Amino acid sequence: MTVTAPATEFASDQLRSIIERIERLEEEKKAISDDITDVYSEAKGNGYDVKALKTIVRERKQDPSDRAEHETILDVYRRALGMLADTPLGAAAMQAATRTTGRRNRSDTRMAG
Repeated sequence: MTVTAPATEFASDQLRSIIERIERLEEEKKAISDDITDVYSEAKGNGYDVKALKTIVRERKQDPSDRAEHETILDVYRRALGMLADTPLGAAAMQAATRTTGRRNRSDTRMAG
């Protein structure tokens, strides 16, 4: 028969308890994940776009200032790539930019000549 020191037995019991708690939490996490999947399936069945819902959920988790900064960066990149030109606001911005660039080019030509 092996005799274990009380400290070793305590550590062993504590470790077992920690492992069992983690296992229970993992089971709960799986159940919650399954529930979330069911809600997305229900939303899809009602005609909602699941990808858009996931985006909104992710955005709502973000800090408002971080989200605003991210949106600003996306808008800058979209403008640089001409991706906003097909929207009414984007078309107006492109026209304004063209008018401004055209005026600047004409004035540059006058100064050079």
